[in-house]
Formats: sequence, structure tokens, C-alpha cells
Amino acid sequence: MSTHTTLHVLPRSVYYSVYAALLVLLLATVGAAYIDLGAFNFLVSMAIAVIKAVLIMLIFMHVRYSERLVWIFASAAFFWLAVLIRMSLNDYFTRAG
Repeated sequence: MSTHTTLHVLPRSVYYSVYAALLVLLLATVGAAYIDLGAFNFLVSMAIAVIKAVLIMLIFMHVRYSERLVWIFASAAFFWLAVLIRMSLNDYFTRAG
């Protein structure tokens, strides 16, 4: 088992570009809220939210340059979040009235 002791430092330009991308995605979220897409409103909103979450997880939480074990736990957390969202939506869509 190897030990990973070196730190990976990203240049500030990467952080600024990810920040700009997050702001663009925020504007896309707000814009999508004003457009009536019918049944696709939820899918578009969730797709934008997942992209934002992945950007934050990979860059700001430094998962992109981490060891394999960190990737496994981050993926497990993301999978568990998807399970919880799916269960909540299943409950919401099966309610009467």
C-alpha cells in the first residue's frame, strides 16, 4: 500500500474558471426556472445541479487528485444521495391527490 504524501496545488486560474462555470450554471438554473419545459423541468434542473455538485466535488474538495480510496468514498456518497432522491421522488409521485 503506497502512501500519498505530496500535495497537488492548482493554479488560481483553475479556481476562477470553475467559479465562473458555477456562476454560468447558476444563471442556467434561474433561466430554466422561467421556461416551461413541462415534464423536463425536473430533469433539466437535476442535470444542472449534478454538474455543479461534480465540479465542486472534483475541484474544491480536491477529489480529482486524491487516492483511489477517496474516489470510492466520494462515489459511494454520491450514489447514496441518488438513492435518497429516488426514494423521496418515489414517495412523492405515488401519493394520491
